[in-house]
Amino acid sequence: MTSPIACDLGRDCFIQQYVDHDPTTGAFDYRCAPLSYDAHKGTDFGLATLKQMQAGVNVLASATGTVKGVRDGMADRTYSKDNSAEVAGRECGNGVVIDHGKGWETQYCHMKKGSLSVRTGEQVERGAVLGQVGNSGRAQFPHVHLSVRHDGATIDPFDPDGAITCGSPDTHTLWQDPPPYRPGGILDVGFSDTVPAYGDVKSGQANAPSLSATTPALVVYGFAFGGQKGDRFRIALTGPDGTIVDQSATLEKPQAQFFRAVGKRLKRARWPGGTYTGTVTLIRQGRDIDSRSARMTLR
Repeated sequence: MTSPIACDLGRDCFIQQYVDHDPTTGAFDYRCAPLSYDAHKGTDFGLATLKQMQAGVNVLASATGTVKGVRDGMADRTYSKDNSAEVAGRECGNGVVIDHGKGWETQYCHMKKGSLSVRTGEQVERGAVLGQVGNSGRAQFPHVHLSVRHDGATIDPFDPDGAITCGSPDTHTLWQDPPPYRPGGILDVGFSDTVPAYGDVKSGQANAPSLSATTPALVVYGFAFGGQKGDRFRIALTGPDGTIVDQSATLEKPQAQFFRAVGKRLKRARWPGGTYTGTVTLIRQGRDIDSRSARMTLR
């Protein structure tokens, strides 16, 4: 198998959730870590923001086969209790099922409305474009959910035999080149003149393309996934005169996605002209899990 999404994994798209291997009401992934949820039957390849989804990111066939079924026409909208009745029985949203023979099939869910480019009965090669990443069905962020099944049973492509050994993941996978495991990470970093709304952060609209040297405040925010209780989220803002603000917040509970922001109010006529850098770091048990920076120039 190859990746079902046409993006740079770990840079502008991320595996945010894996198959659940916990037979109880809890959840853990093939590394015995909590990047899953109860009864999750696939691997979620997610985009950083809705803005990327709107620009268009292709969903690709992970293996050669025959299209067994397709569904299109469902709206791209964040799943909630208010719209749950609309997706009941169609939680996959817009999607494609491919038959690979000998009882093997893959399913691609939550694709963008109107983007599907294959038909039932069509032969597709590995890497063929099936459509685009969306946010349809029971989805709370833009991603393609990839399920693998053999004779109807869920198979984790990262651990196909299901024999989990914590701390020693199986070297035998279904991947041609196994995607690297990330225990959490930074999705986006941006600047604003005020603390942005979470919805604007998730959509990708919060980041100001430019700010003036007289803006009343400078704020940098970080958007991340895979947060665990006790993680530290550090945000630093530096400018031509050095560090402006450097603060950390500790997560009080696990969070699949979250954001934090810090900033400084203008206390003189204008900010010094030059380059400003915002750096966001996710820290777990004293170790940096991920770090990402963004830069902006004030004139």
